[in-house]
Amino acid sequence: MGANVLIVDDAAFMRMMVKDILTKNGFTVVGEAENGAVAVDKFAELTPDLVIMDITMPEMDGLQAVREIRKRDPQAKIIMCSAMGQQAMVIDAIQSGAKDFIVKPFQADRVVEAVKKALK
Repeated sequence: MGANVLIVDDAAFMRMMVKDILTKNGFTVVGEAENGAVAVDKFAELTPDLVIMDITMPEMDGLQAVREIRKRDPQAKIIMCSAMGQQAMVIDAIQSGAKDFIVKPFQADRVVEAVKKALK
């Protein structure tokens, strides 16, 4: 499988957790970004198979970043990460083109399941 993934979260700890889950399950993390603006640039530069994106971030939030990335690449596969209680934002993200969402704190099997589903 070994898909290339870009991880976007303003918390380095969260990026590290997701990276750990993905690499243990055979995926390659090709890049990380700490906000949506960096994510848009990195997406263009790295052309990953999948983006895992936090919703709430400084500078450009995940929703804006999803719209921007999908504008450039309508086929982009993006999974949103949200904390509990962000249902309205998750719905917004899905309507903006996100394929799925995972809830923090992450459960490894749920992350892997969402990634595999999004890559189909």
